[in-house]
Amino acid sequence: MGLFTLAQARMELAGLRPLLDELVVVRADVVELAAALTTGGEPTELGGLPELKAAEARLNELMTEVQQTGAELKGVAPLLVDFPSDLDGVPVLLCWLEGEDALDWYHRLDLGFAGRRRLR
Repeated sequence: MGLFTLAQARMELAGLRPLLDELVVVRADVVELAAALTTGGEPTELGGLPELKAAEARLNELMTEVQQTGAELKGVAPLLVDFPSDLDGVPVLLCWLEGEDALDWYHRLDLGFAGRRRLR
């Protein structure tokens, strides 16, 4: 996949938001169902093993859909989505973290998340 301009990445993120919102719900369902199935786990109204397997399958589908856009899903809890880009000739990843309203951060490839900087 190619590189995103900032405008393209912001448009792609806007299009992904419903999918990312669903991913958050399904992620929580998987955790709750898995906990309920452990020895001594608190029962859940969500169901049992069949529902866990279905939720895990849906989680995988959602993660694949994100990746197919060219975005990189770097984390699931919390969600972390990177968009390969170039700023002033430097390869970077435009970086969105769950809970942020907009795509306002980036980091160089060699620095990773710890090197995040706000876009100017």
